[in-house]
Amino acid sequence: MNKPVRHIAIFSGVLVLALLVRATWVQFVRSNELSTNEHNRRVAMANFAQPRGNIIVGGQPITGSTETGTDLKYKRTFKDGKMYAPVTGFFSQGYGSTQLENLNNKLLNGSDDRLFLQRTSNMLTGKKNQGGDVVTTIDPKAQKAAYEGLGDKKGAVVALDPRTGKILALASTPSYDPSVFAGQSAKDKAAWEELEKDKDKPTLNRALKEVYPPGSTFKIVTATAALENGLYTDINASTDSPDPWTMPGTRTVLPNQNPTAPCKNASLDVAMQHSCNNVYGKASSDLGKEKMQQTAEKFGFNNPKVDTPVRAVKSTFPDNINSSQTALAGIGQGSLTATPLQVAMMTAAIANDGKLMKPYMVEELRSPDLSTIEKHKPEQLSQAASPEIAKKVQQMMEDTATKGTGQAALIDGVTVGGKTGTAERGAKQKNLAWFISYAKTAEGSPVAVAVMIDPDDSVPDDQISGGKLAGPIAKKVMQAVLDK
Repeated sequence: MNKPVRHIAIFSGVLVLALLVRATWVQFVRSNELSTNEHNRRVAMANFAQPRGNIIVGGQPITGSTETGTDLKYKRTFKDGKMYAPVTGFFSQGYGSTQLENLNNKLLNGSDDRLFLQRTSNMLTGKKNQGGDVVTTIDPKAQKAAYEGLGDKKGAVVALDPRTGKILALASTPSYDPSVFAGQSAKDKAAWEELEKDKDKPTLNRALKEVYPPGSTFKIVTATAALENGLYTDINASTDSPDPWTMPGTRTVLPNQNPTAPCKNASLDVAMQHSCNNVYGKASSDLGKEKMQQTAEKFGFNNPKVDTPVRAVKSTFPDNINSSQTALAGIGQGSLTATPLQVAMMTAAIANDGKLMKPYMVEELRSPDLSTIEKHKPEQLSQAASPEIAKKVQQMMEDTATKGTGQAALIDGVTVGGKTGTAERGAKQKNLAWFISYAKTAEGSPVAVAVMIDPDDSVPDDQISGGKLAGPIAKKVMQAVLDK
C-alpha cells in the first residue's frame, strides 16, 4: 500500500473509532441525562403515550386518564380533585407533578424497574405497558368529613390511626382541581395562571407544607414534660402558679384567655380544662428550654425528615431562648411552630399510650396484575412519653372534653379526649383556631385528629375559638372513622 492511501486508511479508521466512542458515550454514559432532559420531546411523548396507573382510596381509583388528540396522547384526570389534591398532588403535561403523583411517577407510568417482568412479557406479546397503582391509607368517609367540614374556611385537617400511623384524612382548604391544568391547552394555561395569582394559595398543602403557632394544643406536650421530669407528679394536686404571673426577666403578665377561670395554683388537670396559661407557661419556664426541647423532639419537633412519603416541613421547638420565651413556647406561642400533621402526631402519641408511630399514607404499591410490589410496615418513631405519663395526660384530655373547653367533640358512647387552642399571630392577623381530639374504643384509639382554622375578616374576634370553629369538624371526622 502506498503512503497516501495508508494515511487515508488510518485517518478513516480514526474517524470510525471516534464515531463509535461518541455513540457509546451518548448511549451509555449520557443516556440518563438525555432521557430526562426537559427539552426531549420524545420523553414527554412516551410519558403520556398510554393511560397511567391509578391512586386508590377505599378500594376505588380517584384518578384516571383521557385522550387529548395531540402527540401527548393522554392526560390525567382526577375524581373529586379538590377534596383529594392534598393527597394526590397534580400531574400536568405543562407544569410537572407533585406529591404522590411525582414520587410514584415511574410506577404509575409503567417504567419502574420492578415491572421488568411485565415489560418483558409485553415485548413478546405486543401488549402496551401499563402502570401500577398506589393504594393509600385514606379513609374516604373521613376525608369527606374533613373537606366538607372545612367548607369555605381556610384551614387544614389531619386524622391519624394512632396505633399504626396511617393517615386517614389529609385536607387543606382552599383547594384546587388538578384536572383543570393537566393538559397543555390555552384553557389549562389560564387555569394555572389563575391559581398562581390567587392570594389564598389554593395549591399550598397547609396540612404538610405550612407551619403555624399551635397555641394551647401544645399544652399536652408541656404537661408530659412536667410529669416526665418530676416537676409535678399528681395531676390533681395544686401547682405553684400565681395568677397573674409575670414572666421571668420581664414586667409582662402572661394573661389567661378567660380571666374568671380558676387558674390560680390550679392543678394540671383543671388548668388543662380551662387552658390556663399561667400554669403551663410557668411550668415550661421552670423546666427550662433543654427539658422542654427534649420532650418536644420525642413528639417529632425539630425533625426535618418526616416523610409520609411526601415530606412535611419541619416543625420547630426554638433554640437559644430565655426563660420568658420558654414560657411562651410552653403554651404554643412565641417562635414555636408546627404543621397540622405534627399537631396530629403529638395527639396520636398521647392516645397510643405514649408510642409515636411514623405517619404514612401509602399502604401498598401494586403492579397492573394487582400483585403487591411493596407493602408498608408500621414503624415506631419514638416513645414520646411513658405509658403511665401518657395515661395521665389522656385523663386530662378526657376531663377537658367532659368538663372543660373540649366538649364540642363529645360522641355518645365513646371516650373522647380533646383540647382547644387559640394561637396569636401578631398585629393585623386573626388568631388561629385549633382543636385536637382522639376517640377510644375497647380495641384502643382508632383515630386522632388535628383541625386548624385560619379565619378571615368575616369572623369577629370574639367568635374565634377552637371549640366553636374547629371542634365540630374534629367530631365529624372521628364519627366517620368510627362508623364502620
